[in-house]
Amino acid sequence: MTNALMQTIALVEMSITCSVLVLLLLQAITRNTIPFTFKAMSVLILANLFFWPLGLSLALPLAAYVRGVIGDLSIVTSLLLWSTLLPNHQAVPSPVKWCIAIVAIGFYPFALGITMFDPYAWGYGSNAFLIGVLVFAVLLGLAGWLKGIWIIGFAVIAWSLHLHESSNLWDYLLDPTLAIWALMSLCKEILKQRKERARSGYLFRPG
Repeated sequence: MTNALMQTIALVEMSITCSVLVLLLLQAITRNTIPFTFKAMSVLILANLFFWPLGLSLALPLAAYVRGVIGDLSIVTSLLLWSTLLPNHQAVPSPVKWCIAIVAIGFYPFALGITMFDPYAWGYGSNAFLIGVLVFAVLLGLAGWLKGIWIIGFAVIAWSLHLHESSNLWDYLLDPTLAIWALMSLCKEILKQRKERARSGYLFRPG
């Protein structure tokens, strides 16, 4: 695949991601559920605004500047984000968030060269690592989160087709943004559980 085509694919992905984030922000501000038809049309319009250069003294599309700041997101991150706009959206289960957080905590320190052990090298065509990823996807399906199978499946397909600049499977499965999101989401859940326990203890306190 040519470099120009990979750059175009990356910009399309980032344009869609930016448009989805705008819609999620709008939905959070208004606190109203936006109809799916409106979401689809809005993503189409906003993605074009982010993808094409609009002038305004900008030499590149808006998506290119966003990509320059945060880099390319993994396929898993992009699909998880995009799927939030689908009808009957199924949230990411807490055990999956724990898996992401644990893998990230164990992966990044070693990948950054703290020791001679480098799990990042597994992503360069290790059959054992690929089989492990596929087995994990099957386990997600058996646990009831079918969307996880599709997301990981698409990530593996994208890696096999070399749709991104990286040829490492890790970059299609995990990125710092996903790791930070998982950690923050888990912290939020833990704080919420503690508040609920404290409130329950207060309500049922004698006297």
